Amino acid sequence: MLESPTARLTIDPASGGRLSSLVVAGSELLVTEGMGPIMWGCYPMVPFAGRIRDGRFTFDGRDVTLPRAMPPHAIHGTVLDRAWSVDGVVQGARHGEATLSIDLGPDWPFTGRVSQRLVLGSGGLQATLRLEAAEPMPVSMGWHPWFRRVLSGSADAPAPPSRRAELMFQAGAMYERGADGLPTGRLVPPSKGPWDDCFTDVATPPRLVWPDRFALEIASSCDHWVVYTEPDYAICVEPQTGPPGAVEREPFVVTPEAPFVATMTWHWWPLGSRASGGDAGDTQELGQEDAEEVARGAGDGGQGEDLQA
Repeated sequence: MLESPTARLTIDPASGGRLSSLVVAGSELLVTEGMGPIMWGCYPMVPFAGRIRDGRFTFDGRDVTLPRAMPPHAIHGTVLDRAWSVDGVVQGARHGEATLSIDLGPDWPFTGRVSQRLVLGSGGLQATLRLEAAEPMPVSMGWHPWFRRVLSGSADAPAPPSRRAELMFQAGAMYERGADGLPTGRLVPPSKGPWDDCFTDVATPPRLVWPDRFALEIASSCDHWVVYTEPDYAICVEPQTGPPGAVEREPFVVTPEAPFVATMTWHWWPLGSRASGGDAGDTQELGQEDAEEVARGAGDGGQGEDLQA
């Protein structure tokens, strides 16, 4: 568990290194339980995000077959239901930091390892994924958060339900879906929701607003976003380095010389505590004191040139 003056983050290393709970100002933001490993918390999707059609693809002349966790397709990578190692935890007065890691497992035919670094402050959460490959491999990765539509306090201190969350999201294009529900590769103008779709050309960070509570903004180095608004109880806003099926078409190719890095940052603030219009003020980054304390308590997380998402 990591803590800041206003937030408490629970990490479940055994369940895919996921964020299993995030309580901010007394309100639980995440769905904390669900059927199987896919439908709760916030988990990394590595080394592929989304579905791979029929669990099959070819890379560099090599035919790859993956387990079909959502038949007939493979889905969301090979690390979401396996236990991660905890490599370090630092808890300061104003922030907490944790680093976890895991190998890509026997179901992925390429050798590599991914780490996740999490830093929690009063106004936000920073997450960094870093994949190191022992051999060239195709990669697409990201995060899959399940946010509650209605806030009702926490398990320790229930509260009256909030108004339903509103999603503020504008994209220039979305991927057309075929009859099997997977992207065809063709970009089309965004449709009206509800969505289970992948978008690109997103000009401003997506924002969730619980009108009588607070707002949460999601920024990322990833340039694709899967948005899932069909469930009545949850909203998923998933930053990804490519669309579902990216390893089949145009993946990032990660080599031993160039690890692959993706970042995601959540900023939150009580409504009325700052001007509207997206000026994030001092919630854009952890404060300087927090950053210096993190630097004293942990190393730089790696060496060499990174391939940035």
